[in-house]
Amino acid sequence: MHVIDRRQNPNAKSLGNRQRFVRRVKSHIRKAVKEAIRHRKVADLEGSEKISINANDVSEPNFNFESGVGNRNYVLPGNRGYQRGDRIRKPSGGAGGSGASGSPDGDGEDMFVFLLTREEFMDMFFDDLELPNLAKRKLKSMTTTSRVRAGYSVDGAPQRLNLRETMRHSLSRRIALRRPKVSELEKLLAELEQAKEQDDEDEIKRLTELVAVTQRRMKRVSYLDTVDLRYNRFETRSKPTTQAVMFCLMDTSASMTEDLKDLAKRFYMLLHLFLTRYYQAVEIVFIRHTYTATEVDEHTFFYGRETGGTVVSSALIEMERIVKERYPVEDWNIYAAQASDGHNFDHDMPQTMSLLEKSILPICQYYAYIEVGDEPLTSDSVLWKNYQSMVARIPHFERAKVSEPADIYPVFHKLFSNDKRQKSQAAAG
Repeated sequence: MHVIDRRQNPNAKSLGNRQRFVRRVKSHIRKAVKEAIRHRKVADLEGSEKISINANDVSEPNFNFESGVGNRNYVLPGNRGYQRGDRIRKPSGGAGGSGASGSPDGDGEDMFVFLLTREEFMDMFFDDLELPNLAKRKLKSMTTTSRVRAGYSVDGAPQRLNLRETMRHSLSRRIALRRPKVSELEKLLAELEQAKEQDDEDEIKRLTELVAVTQRRMKRVSYLDTVDLRYNRFETRSKPTTQAVMFCLMDTSASMTEDLKDLAKRFYMLLHLFLTRYYQAVEIVFIRHTYTATEVDEHTFFYGRETGGTVVSSALIEMERIVKERYPVEDWNIYAAQASDGHNFDHDMPQTMSLLEKSILPICQYYAYIEVGDEPLTSDSVLWKNYQSMVARIPHFERAKVSEPADIYPVFHKLFSNDKRQKSQAAAG
């Protein structure tokens, strides 16, 4: 977003002063955006936003003469109370003066109001966020081909014939070889008819020879020749396109209520919107699990009624299977977000940890675990305790707790902030 200072240049403000003012305005806009998104729904995330900034927050300091001290000369035109040489008493009060009085008509200085477009609002929201793990791994890309215009060729299919270029080359050739024009032949024929009417033998003979020479030259230099033909030429060029797949893993056991699923949905929506800013193509895979895991569509993922116990390893096994079948690691950037209330059978934890460390995390660009709860989570769950060891060892694995919709944005900011990524990369190095 660009802030343009359209004010006039009072008191010969320097460029440095104006730049500091613009930076101050931007900082206040960022604070206003963060305050606005606290009470904003994820469904309205891509809309515009109207924010206000208090004028006092961006006012510029300036120097004024202190009215109570010093000697100054005044010119008082039309004055009736003083004569030349009279001394004027200094105003009473402290050095700071008596202060500004309120406006009699109620007018005052309004706040700065900014209407941010969707693009500007999203830029401000993601301003201090970055795609994790980019410094460690370059974006994998696949190459697509596209046909582009590449000039003209002298041979090709009839449907690619370019009439304009063909006639241009035909005209150039006829001019270079001095092919007579049809109008010149018609003029000679008209003069020959006139000579025949006048019975001028010498003129008839001369014009007859000229007509014959002209016709022979027109036959020798054709109007359109094969060397004039020009065809549109196309060539195939490769174009790299970045792509990513986002795996949404969610526990749908009986303990996961609709409110908890709604919290997870908000985070998934935000993550998908974030990834689309970096990748041209983003696919989503929904995996819900109880005792067993199944790939489902979005509606079934959030609103399906199937319940049961919790076996987290089943979702990881299903994700591994889908990656091997449809999303080769060399072609796809893989991201995963797991949402759960933290429950899992004790006998399943060793397999879950083994799958994460040996199979899932090595192929992922980033893995986020979101633990949701109806109220602030005080005690640590089974998953939270076991994931603690991996957070310290694996830079691209993060976890966070969410208990209400207002926590979604701060948690997302925490997981994807620049500062966190830089600290993780420094620890890995």
